[in-house]
Amino acid sequence: MSSTTIHRDRPLITAWSAVSPFGLGRDAFAAGVGRGEPAHEVPDFDTRKVLGKAGTRTFDRATGLAVTAVRELLGEAEAARNPIATGGGTALVLGTTLGSAQSAAGFSRASFEGDKPYDVPAQLMPNVLMNGPAAATAIRFDLKGPNTTLAGGAAGGLLALGYARRLLAAGRAERAVVGAVEEQSETREWLAGDHHQPIGEGSAVLLLETERTLPPGRRVLAELLALDVRLDIDDDPSAALAATVRDALAQADATPDQVWAAAVTGQPAEAQLAALVGTEAVSRIRTAELLGDTGSAGTVFSLATVLSLAEHDPAAAGRLAVIASLDHQGLAACAVLRLTGGGR
Repeated sequence: MSSTTIHRDRPLITAWSAVSPFGLGRDAFAAGVGRGEPAHEVPDFDTRKVLGKAGTRTFDRATGLAVTAVRELLGEAEAARNPIATGGGTALVLGTTLGSAQSAAGFSRASFEGDKPYDVPAQLMPNVLMNGPAAATAIRFDLKGPNTTLAGGAAGGLLALGYARRLLAAGRAERAVVGAVEEQSETREWLAGDHHQPIGEGSAVLLLETERTLPPGRRVLAELLALDVRLDIDDDPSAALAATVRDALAQADATPDQVWAAAVTGQPAEAQLAALVGTEAVSRIRTAELLGDTGSAGTVFSLATVLSLAEHDPAAAGRLAVIASLDHQGLAACAVLRLTGGGR
């Protein structure tokens, strides 16, 4: 496969942004990755201060993070004089683990603490629903295309990417805002139990388009070549990870020596990934080490890191990125992307 040929119908990543422990927006994330200092909580994040008081009274933290990430994506594109169209042609697909664990726990607690089981804060009910952040985001920014939330744990971001790819292929949308969101909270800490990483948070989003609908002046950052997902049924998670990486590379008609950067989130499996694509590729991406366990957002943060680094490294152009995940229940996923080296 030529490193300079873009398939007409293949999904293209043309923009990205993030709300992360490094701050708000693409530049803050890139600077934080460059510093290499660990951070786990989005600093000084108050939803109503960041987004304003209008329409945000009932937003929980997860909703605030997702809405802000999409605001940054749209705002950065507007500032670059290449705005992202909204309306019916734009889909929104978000990955998550189970929505806001804190909101769900608080709402359930209220049913026990009130005089009657139905004495609950009804205005907060949308926050209990897994699709609350996606719905609030679509309403705020007039994203009238398909609106989907996928619960997939560590694989959530990649599942969202795959779902968006299918929407574009089926003609259900002209473009898709794709990403994931996780909040840091006491409830999420408790659910994680004795964990191998600190609990992190944030939201990262990408713009997915195809060459057919690409507006003039939009620069292509990466091309999605393949995506593979599987469940470990042999009680051998390392084998499941290896199989999904190999199959994704085969679907992309690619070989391990073409991989410039690689990352795996979820369970610690860097050594297994390095055995497949090389230590140098894995050593380039330290997102999980810096941000901790960001759940479904981990794969999207890893991809954002790759795009940030590739923008300033000419050697990345035409090379591949492998973004993988492996969770404790044995769900393995892998995406293979070709980097174009395109910057702003």
